[in-house]
Amino acid sequence: MPPAAAAAVLGSSICFSSPKSASCSSEQQSNLLTAKPKTLLHDHPLYHPTHANISLQFKEKVLCLEILGVDSGRALAQNPSLRAASLHSIHDIVTFLQSKGILLKDLGRIFGMCPKVLTSDIKSELDPVFHFLSLDLKVPDQNFRKVINKCPRLLISSVRDQLKPALFYLHRLGFKDLRALAYQDPILLVSSVEKTLIPKLNYLVSLGFSKSDAVGMFLRCPSLFTFSVEGNFKPKFEYFAKEMKGSLEELGRFPQYFAFSLEKRIKPRHAEIVQRGVEVPLPLMLKATDEEFNELLVSQGSR
Repeated sequence: MPPAAAAAVLGSSICFSSPKSASCSSEQQSNLLTAKPKTLLHDHPLYHPTHANISLQFKEKVLCLEILGVDSGRALAQNPSLRAASLHSIHDIVTFLQSKGILLKDLGRIFGMCPKVLTSDIKSELDPVFHFLSLDLKVPDQNFRKVINKCPRLLISSVRDQLKPALFYLHRLGFKDLRALAYQDPILLVSSVEKTLIPKLNYLVSLGFSKSDAVGMFLRCPSLFTFSVEGNFKPKFEYFAKEMKGSLEELGRFPQYFAFSLEKRIKPRHAEIVQRGVEVPLPLMLKATDEEFNELLVSQGSR
C-alpha cells in the first residue's frame, strides 16, 4: 500500500475506532478486511477459516499493525500485553508520537524494535521521556524525531530508573557534550550503569590501564561501551597482546582498535605487515583504505 493510502487508513475510524463510537458498518468492515496493507493479510493465519472465532476487533488490530509496517506476530510475541490493547489506545500513542514530530513512516521501525511502546502509558511513561530530552539533554522539539529514530529504546526506558542515572554516571566520567550524547551516542543512556557501563570500564582497568586512562579511552571512543567483553574485548586484546606484541600505551592511544573486525581487518592486515617485514603504526594499519594500505606497504618496503 502506498504511504499516502496507509496514512489515510490509519487516520480513519476504520483502523482506530473510539470505544465510545458506534461499531463499524458492514461496508467499512469489508473495506478494512479487503484492504491491501504492507503484507498480504489475506494469507495471515488469523484470517484462515479455522480461526473464525478470532474477533473482528483483533483482526483489525493486526491489520493496522501491518499497515504501520509492524510484524504483528513478532510484536504480539514480544509484547503479550498488546493482545488486550484497544485500537483506541494504539491510536492515542500514534497520535502522541506524531505530535512530537515522529512521522508515520518512522513508526514501523520504532514499534518493530520496541513493541512495548504500543502499550506504554502516555502520561507516566512516554511523556517523561520527551521532557528528559528537552530539559536534561537540551534537545529542541523539532529534533525529537532525529533522537528517537537514532535510539527507539529511549521510549521504553524509565527516566527515573534508567535515563537520569545513566546521564549522571556519564557526566561523572567526563561526558559533557550533551549534543553528542543525544545525537550520536544515545545508546549509552539506555545502557545499564551497573550491568553494562561499569563492568566494561572495570575490564579495561583489569588489563592494566589506570582508571583515568581507561576513562580517557571511553571518552575518545564512546562506542567501546557498546562492545561485548566476551565477544569483542577479550579476543581482540588477546590477539593484540600475543600475536601483535602490542603495548598498553599503544592501545591506550588508539582505543578505536576494538571497533575494527578481528577477522576481516585486524588479522589480515597484521598478516600482511608480518609477511612484508615492515612496521606500520596501529592507526594507519586499521584506518587506511585498502588502496592506501597497499601503497603504505609498498612505500615502507622500499625503504
